[in-house]
Amino acid sequence: MIFFNNISFAQPLLLWLLIVIPLLTASYILRNNWGEIKISSLSNLANTGRSFKEYIKHILFGFKMIAIGLLIVAVARPQSKTSWKNITTEGIDIILAIDISASMLAKDFKPNRMEAAKEVAKEFVEARPNDRIGIVIFSGESFTQCPLTTDHAIIKNLMGDIKTGMVADGTAIGMGLATAVSRIKDSKAKSKVIILLTDGVNNMGAVAPQTAADIAKAFGIRVYTVGVGTMGKALAPVAMYPNGQYVFEYVPVDLDEKMLTGVAETTGGKYFRATGNDKLLSIYKEIDKMEKTIIEERKHTRRTEEFFPFALLAGILLLLDFSLNNTILRSLP
Repeated sequence: MIFFNNISFAQPLLLWLLIVIPLLTASYILRNNWGEIKISSLSNLANTGRSFKEYIKHILFGFKMIAIGLLIVAVARPQSKTSWKNITTEGIDIILAIDISASMLAKDFKPNRMEAAKEVAKEFVEARPNDRIGIVIFSGESFTQCPLTTDHAIIKNLMGDIKTGMVADGTAIGMGLATAVSRIKDSKAKSKVIILLTDGVNNMGAVAPQTAADIAKAFGIRVYTVGVGTMGKALAPVAMYPNGQYVFEYVPVDLDEKMLTGVAETTGGKYFRATGNDKLLSIYKEIDKMEKTIIEERKHTRRTEEFFPFALLAGILLLLDFSLNNTILRSLP
């Protein structure tokens, strides 16, 4: 079935010749008086049995019709097709800069901001198989969790290891952006992108966010900023017990949207505000649509002539007909 699905004909109009087969069959039936049988007495039926040779003759006529059909198909030149693609990709280099300060444990996202951000980032990575992606994390300090790579399995594994407390607490947004810039500035990709996610206000670090944005612009890096946090108050950690457990209270969400908007606009990017899991997911999908990888496909098709099996089978059937008609069936009218 797969074979016939892959067959086309170089001369498909010749297949109309197949109409001669039912015409020849009808003529054969009329010549042998199968259309009408006259019986004078039922007692004569016992003497009207056809011989074995007569049945062979009719079977051979069927073989001859099949042979003619096969020859017509062969003349129409059946061809099989083998197709393949050459794919050229021109990917985008992307750094995910993620805030891991203690406030990212706030429970206005499910189960909290940190886990929601990680899950959405993993989906984003899965949707971009042709791009190099890296991870920078920051709170009071910043460092590279994963350099740019196309091994997305490693990226997702390292994403799972991200947690608060990996570096000193605080929110050094400028440092996080500056580290991301240093990781991507020498890239030769057609597009260099940083997606910076934070839930706070820059309060630490030696580099101001706007300064880092100016550097990013100088290297042709586009920055998308994502501010996370519900409007109003959120249940967030405010202190820590001696056993390492956080104390949660409802506190106002403090997010420097003006600064994040300025950083994005300086670099030609865009600022987004995520107030819940669904909104955060839609933001990453929107960024995914705006930053499309170029994929060029060139399709090639090779055709192979497949008439020989049809012609061979037709020849065998015609040879069988000729042999039997000139041997055991010679005595039949």
